[in-house]
Amino acid sequence: MISANNITLRVGKKALFEDVNIKFTEGNCYGLIGANGAGKSTFLKILSGQLEPTNGDVVITPGQRLSFLQQDHFKYDAYTVLDTVIMGNKRLYEIMKEKDAIYAKADFTDEDGIRASELEGEFAEMNGWEAESDAATLLNGLGIETDLHYSQMADLTGSQKVKVLLAQALFGNPDILLLDEPTNHLDLPAIEWLEEFLINFDNTVIVVSHDRYFLNKVCTHTADIDYGKIQLYAGNYDFWFESSQLLIKQMKEANKKKEEKIKELQEFISRFSANASKSKQATSRKRALEKIQLDDMRPSSRKYPYIDFRPNREIGNEVLMVENLSKTIDGVKVLDNISFTLGHDDKVAFVGANEQAITTLFKILVGEMEPDEGNYKWGVTTSQAYFPKDNTAEFDNDLTITDWLTQYSEIKDATYVRGFLGRMLFPGEDGIKRVRVLSGGEKVRCLLSKMMISGANILILDEPTNHLDMESITALNNGLIKFPGVILFTSHDHQFVQTTANRIMEILPNGTMIDKITTYDEYLASDEMAKKRHVFEINEEDASDN
Repeated sequence: MISANNITLRVGKKALFEDVNIKFTEGNCYGLIGANGAGKSTFLKILSGQLEPTNGDVVITPGQRLSFLQQDHFKYDAYTVLDTVIMGNKRLYEIMKEKDAIYAKADFTDEDGIRASELEGEFAEMNGWEAESDAATLLNGLGIETDLHYSQMADLTGSQKVKVLLAQALFGNPDILLLDEPTNHLDLPAIEWLEEFLINFDNTVIVVSHDRYFLNKVCTHTADIDYGKIQLYAGNYDFWFESSQLLIKQMKEANKKKEEKIKELQEFISRFSANASKSKQATSRKRALEKIQLDDMRPSSRKYPYIDFRPNREIGNEVLMVENLSKTIDGVKVLDNISFTLGHDDKVAFVGANEQAITTLFKILVGEMEPDEGNYKWGVTTSQAYFPKDNTAEFDNDLTITDWLTQYSEIKDATYVRGFLGRMLFPGEDGIKRVRVLSGGEKVRCLLSKMMISGANILILDEPTNHLDMESITALNNGLIKFPGVILFTSHDHQFVQTTANRIMEILPNGTMIDKITTYDEYLASDEMAKKRHVFEINEEDASDN
């Protein structure tokens, strides 16, 4: 068990947390939610001891081990992958290294023998003999193949390092597990594996995530941070949302009844306070009026942008024809003879581990890259708006937000442009901020503003949910659901894909593609997809054997 007692954290004059009291118990998984800037990651740092609160303390049951997901992807570059994972249990790793040092001595003494014996006993009690196999199991489950386990961390890609650090946090069955955005940069198989791991995990988990599907799948409780307080709800994210909305509705209804009662009492007092025969009744009603207290209806700190894509032109029947597209990058064929035709009702999710292939296809379709073979043709009634995964070039200038968006607007009116910015949570003075200094989430909202102001009837979005908070993801999700045009997109957010797409295309590791008109959940459960993947895996094994 871990509990926060009267936690207060002040940053200058501002109190990020004020007298927070909350207890996290064994066997439960808590989703820690709140608006951007509410202090979710900060609270995890307080719980893990990385940050000292201004007042209050954190209490952990004596003898219990706490583990948290490291965020520094370069911290372990000097170590092997396997050692990095085992470091998740600091004491076990220390024992292993001390043992190795003793046994490597040329002048092994009796004292060394006694010390080695003590270490061996402690090592056995901690299941040390299974440490490497346990670490390997975690790595394999997250998609880090066995041939990488003895590689240096410095030789891994960024996404591979994320998986290793996650395996490190999970290693050794910690009593308390703190995870800050664990699904970031994970592919679908790794996310599914993590979901199952946490569902079957018997100890305490506290997790911050913007993935609503993930929170719904793994969480037994929801801890909501709002205005420096934390309110605990029993249930997952959807249960929290329904409960919180119901609570607000009940408070509004209760206040409405109280306001009606107040008005009734005030009218009586006003009419009869000067009437001698009714003065006692008027006095009685004054006392009753003084006792009525309206519930405090302080609004949430959450802010939802208004995302509404309105095409300037209705799309025709001919949308897009792709024929035999192929592309090789750095000697690897990422697209191999890809062909498909889009209709005017298609909302297509591109899925799979081959993220480079998806980005490459999108760049070809918007004219940023040429295919090696094949061709494509957009219909004459179509217009495209593109959201790139890497937006660095878009904001490599000194323009203000207003000037930056104005250059993409047919109407060069500052008031008109600021209307779009206001809907995307850039009110008033924010319009003069320089785009170069914007945060990741702010840049995404700028790009979505650009897409809205374009009036395009085809939207192409490459990982638009990255860097967005839960509220912005929800707003974007709803905006795409009601969009009347065609969408091509990719995202790791399961709920986002499931509720938006009516067609799924998966580009396989060999560059070929599966294309099905179906929902995402139906696609994942389909026998046809499983068979095609199985055939591909067999072919890959045969190729490697040859």
